[in-house]
Amino acid sequence: MHDTAAELRARLNAETGPISWPELERHFARGVVVHVAPELDLVEVAARMVEDDRDSISAWMDAGQLGPATDAQARDWQTRRPDFWAVVAAPWVVIQEKSAG
Repeated sequence: MHDTAAELRARLNAETGPISWPELERHFARGVVVHVAPELDLVEVAARMVEDDRDSISAWMDAGQLGPATDAQARDWQTRRPDFWAVVAAPWVVIQEKSAG
């Protein structure tokens, strides 16, 4: 089944949910957690990943706004225990830290 762009984004939005660091740890250990910077829209990033939009993904990665979660981030999250929004863009678990506000 091929979703239209709008259907894909609506589906990803409906599948987005909250998750805590302890729930993410096993996915991090498998190397499938991708972190999205707060200034980007999580659903839009996940949609571009599903669509294999390499230009957008490369630009965000080059700008440091998107990338695999790092060991340093994991240590920080282990200490702070923030909550995240997450959505699966198989095989990736795409996350964004919830804003404090």
